[in-house]
Amino acid sequence: MHPGADDVLDALDPEQREVAAHPLGPMCVLAGAGTGKTRAITHRIAYGVLSGAYQPQRVLAVTFTARAAGEMRTRLRDLGVGGVQARTFHAAALRQLHYFWPQAVGGAAPEVMPHKASAVAEAGGRLRLRLDSPAVRDLASEIEWAKVSMLTADTYPAGAARARREPPAGLDATAMARMIATYEDVKSDRGVIDFEDVLLLTAGIIGEHEQVARAVRGQYRHFVVDEYQDVNRLQQTLLDLWLGGREDVCVVGDPAQTIYSFTGASPQHLLGFRSAHPQARVVELVRNYRSTPQVVGLANLVLRSPGGGRRAGSVELRAQRDDGVVPELLVADDDPAEADQVAARIADLVAAGHPPSEIAVLFRTNGQSEQFESALAERGIPYLVRGGERFFSRREVRDAIVLMRGAARSDDGEVPLPDLVRDVLLGAGWTREAPTSGGAARERWESLAALAGLADDVAALDPEARLPVFVRELDERAAAQHAPTVQGVTLASLHAAKGLEWDTVFLVGCFDGLMPITMADTPEEIEEERRLLYVGLTRARDRLVLSYARARTPGAKGTRRPSRFLDGTESVLGAGARSQPRRKKASAKERAAAPTVCRVCGGGLATAKERTIGRCTACPPTMDEQLFDELRGWRLETARELDVPAYVVFTDATLTAIAEREPADTRELSRINGVGPAKLERFGDDVLTIVKNFSEAQNG
Repeated sequence: MHPGADDVLDALDPEQREVAAHPLGPMCVLAGAGTGKTRAITHRIAYGVLSGAYQPQRVLAVTFTARAAGEMRTRLRDLGVGGVQARTFHAAALRQLHYFWPQAVGGAAPEVMPHKASAVAEAGGRLRLRLDSPAVRDLASEIEWAKVSMLTADTYPAGAARARREPPAGLDATAMARMIATYEDVKSDRGVIDFEDVLLLTAGIIGEHEQVARAVRGQYRHFVVDEYQDVNRLQQTLLDLWLGGREDVCVVGDPAQTIYSFTGASPQHLLGFRSAHPQARVVELVRNYRSTPQVVGLANLVLRSPGGGRRAGSVELRAQRDDGVVPELLVADDDPAEADQVAARIADLVAAGHPPSEIAVLFRTNGQSEQFESALAERGIPYLVRGGERFFSRREVRDAIVLMRGAARSDDGEVPLPDLVRDVLLGAGWTREAPTSGGAARERWESLAALAGLADDVAALDPEARLPVFVRELDERAAAQHAPTVQGVTLASLHAAKGLEWDTVFLVGCFDGLMPITMADTPEEIEEERRLLYVGLTRARDRLVLSYARARTPGAKGTRRPSRFLDGTESVLGAGARSQPRRKKASAKERAAAPTVCRVCGGGLATAKERTIGRCTACPPTMDEQLFDELRGWRLETARELDVPAYVVFTDATLTAIAEREPADTRELSRINGVGPAKLERFGDDVLTIVKNFSEAQNG
């Protein structure tokens, strides 16, 4: 029996109830981590429908992932509310684009490219650029940023300057603008569009065709936008067109979890919502139901401002659970020792009956994953790397589902569903006992075992369920990317962990240089790194362990210090969390000024790239191509290890200057534009070693 309108409200805490009890008019919900925001907004929709304020088919709930949309639909169905549209921005826009394109433009809508890489590579070829795979990936990301920021090739240089963005792959802003224009030409020649075009074209059709705008606004009267702190300018533009000046919109977000600004996301839409909608109710969800008071307390400490108060727009979480384990900080001598200590702790937890699927190891960059994978594999502990291949895209899962479709046609009901599913999985190569080896074989086994576990869950809910029902369940989950639980320790970057939670979280690499990462230079970038750590901390329900290593390799001098974000947490983590005084960063005046004349001909230098190299493009290069290639190879490996675009390490222009000048020591290297104090400290030894070895080989 489904609940009535009043029953929906009775299930909520006071703040959640305020969200749900006012289904009409503008509302801004500032929802801290673990405070039940999805519960609040689904109950708001359900109350609106059950009380008669909404017609379900007139509601559009917008999320950022297909999984979140699927979860919202499931919760609404459980509350007795069907017919509400819960979709991602792209899915909602694509549906409208396909429907309205024939009447607004004529013919069928263009095909959407699954990836930008091939089009970017072709554009680079037309411009006679030498692009490796990382450069193509970096350029694709920059094109995406430009488009969600609603910049064209003509407006990109000014927009990039305002955002203080340095174009990737060694290009200057003018060259990047040419790349954007050529990329658009390639798409036109192919007759395709990209994912950002879906939003741009939908916005264009609604904005330019009044009959389309009337139809869209007649279909959708009430809007809910989840994760509103991650909305970019293009998405906000589309939302405004959907609304058409109306006020029935509820936005939900947490400024303290803004971690995607590098993609164009901005919390300013959330923070400025009250200004845009003066009549809006603002509700703060502060009761954290996810984590113990000890975890919540540490997260609050990390997020506090230097004066001890809360940061603008953030909420102070209030734990609702009973006391738990005090978070701790592990300090190791080197990176392999850190991985070994963490794996040993995990082995103890698993031996004590802790499910591996309820343990996560979170890190700042994907390059940190390998050592923890090896340490877990040595102990025979299953693991999965999040951010890799999606569950329903894995070959063994796809093959198993094909076999189940065939078996479903002959299911006579004689064999219980869980047993029948296991019989089919045996035909797909699964074994009833887990393999003793780790790695890929164990990952394949765990994927199929997850299907067996899901069959148990389906049968528990409906003892009469047969294989056709189970196959439909798999199809629905695949469409929503709602993977079943895989029994393995999760290894994930902090960005990939957003929106997830585990009983136990190990947050590794908590030292200055990774948290914050070296490439974060501005105060805004440093604060985003702080928020990223906060997101990691609030993923833990019961147990939280932070760790870092004093040195990278065994025997090296331990020069690392704990993350500056742990300053002020000594009452929880102990004296080891206290960071040593940091060396003052050189000011702009203290840094060596970039050259203004060419060192070859003495002429003026017109572009940023020329000033970085110290030579005008009209003069021939003086570098050795072999040294330049060796530096590029080192940069590629370093970028992959840090999981950052190659240009973030050094631009092509800076590598060219290094190859031409062949610096002999840190003093000479620091004089090269693009080699600031942070990069000198992090990469200087590697670069000087490459130059020295090359010089010795040439002179030997």
